[in-house]
This record gives sequence, structure tokens and C-alpha cells, in this order.
Amino acid sequence: MNLNDKIYIAGHRGMVGSAILRKLRAEGYTNFVLRTSSELDLKDQQAVADFFAQEKPDYVFLAAAKVGGIVANNTFRADFIYENLMIQNNVIHQAYVNKVNKLMFLGSSCIYPKMALQPLKEEYMLTGELEPTNEPYAIAKIAGIKMCDGYRSQYGANFISVMPTNLYGPNDNYDLNNSHVLPAMLRKFITAKRNGDASVTIWGTGSPKREFLHADDLAEACVFLMENYNESGLVNIGVGEDISILDLAILVKKIVGFEGEIFTDTSKPDGTPRKLMDVSKLNGFGWKAKTSLEEGIQKVYDEIKDTVWQ
Repeated sequence: MNLNDKIYIAGHRGMVGSAILRKLRAEGYTNFVLRTSSELDLKDQQAVADFFAQEKPDYVFLAAAKVGGIVANNTFRADFIYENLMIQNNVIHQAYVNKVNKLMFLGSSCIYPKMALQPLKEEYMLTGELEPTNEPYAIAKIAGIKMCDGYRSQYGANFISVMPTNLYGPNDNYDLNNSHVLPAMLRKFITAKRNGDASVTIWGTGSPKREFLHADDLAEACVFLMENYNESGLVNIGVGEDISILDLAILVKKIVGFEGEIFTDTSKPDGTPRKLMDVSKLNGFGWKAKTSLEEGIQKVYDEIKDTVWQ
């Protein structure tokens, strides 16, 4: 990418897209084409076709998606598969039609089978049953990877796919009904501290293990891969270390300064037992995450500790 190339970031106001935008601006890129969802509905095939024909971006980061936690994924199953398929079908196809130099499709670690061996290697995709609670979202993301590979194979399009692990950082979603585990936990502990509560209850047994990557590290990896990776398949983006949900709660409690107890609600689902990314492929290209989990959560806490949630 040259500094004056026109770059379209789909989903530039979300946690991932905004992090990529910040990183590119810091690197000196200035020629961005950006649209909010109200300005451009990526589910609308004609609107996306018109947008690409008019703007003709050189590079595309496809970070737009309908996302949510266990409750949202399990409740709105039709919405998650339909909306994500429509978004990526329209953007990927129009990137090909309008001869975009390169497109990066961002997926999710939920593409891997529920009981896959750990850590998760890229070749484990499609080797077993998915986690039922987020299967529609996962199937849409798998379709996106295969679509990028299909356009590469048939048309020679330089479309690549990356799979981030669990993310956190600026512009995260803190809605308790559809947020992911770390932002939901931060909000719970901050609120409990404010209210002087005696305890905080976390979902499930606390035994599942998760890996967490700061959005700024993800953005750095995405820009690195956009400049250095040109192959089919996918690349995992993560830190290569995980932590149990209970240990995460203990860490968040410490950072927030909450004095009460932590209880587990075993009537609530745990989700996948473990999701640790094998990042040896990414590390082999010469990139490693820099932000430790404690340092990253501290940064996020400092950003959101005074937030007033409705």
C-alpha cells in the first residue's frame, strides 16, 4: 500500500475498524473512504455496487459485521447468518467487479469446531461440529473465507482472510445483553464498585479458557498482513496465551479495585470449553502481539471507568 492509495474500511466505527483506521492514520495514510451504516447499508446489493463503482477504492478492509455474545448469537440466529452473508457477499463481489488491488476479510475464532484440538491451527476449520450457540455466525464467516479463496482461485483476486481471537479495546460494546465476556465483565465490576455491591456474579462455571487481544495489536497485525501476506486460506491473529474466565474475573476485579466476592452462576452456559489460537503462522511472518492482558485491560479501564451506562 502507498500512502496516497484510497482505502475503504467497512465498519470503521466498530472496535476493529476504528483500530485499523487509527493505525493507518498513525502510519501516514490519508486517503480514506468511509461510510456509516446509515449512509451505506452493506446488506443492500445495489447500494454497495453503486458505492464501489463511484469510489473505486484501491484497498478494502472488511471489518463490518453483525456481532454479539452468546445470548445475541443464540437468540437472533436468522439475523446473524442472513446479515453477515449479505454484507460480505456484496462487499467481496464488488471488490472483484471494481478491480480492488487487495481485500482483507476479518473473521472470528468461532469458525473452529467446538471440540477442536488446542491450540487452534488454521487447518482445523471444517474438521468438526461448531459450537451450537454461535453456529449461524460461524457459518457466515466460513463462507466469507471460502468466498475470498474462490475469487482468488477463479479470478486471481488478491483477497485474504484473517481470524482474530477475542478482542477488547476502544469502541467496544458494553451492552450486557449482547456484549462479549471481557467488556461485560468490566461493566459489571465497575458498576458493582460504584454501587458498593458485596459481590459480582459471572456466567457459567468460570472454567472455560479464552485468549484476549487488544484491538490496537489486531490493527497492527492487519496492516502488517495487508502489506506482507498474499495467499489463500486464513491467518490466525492472537497472542498465543489464554486465561480461565474465573482468573480473568479476578484480574478485572484487581484492576477495577472491587472489594467484594466473585460468584459463578452455573445455570448459565459456558460456551466453548477453550479457544486458544495457534499463532505460529503469523509469528513465522515476523509479527507478535505486544500488549499484555493486564496492561491492555488497565488501558481500557482508564478509558471507560467514568462511563454512565443506561
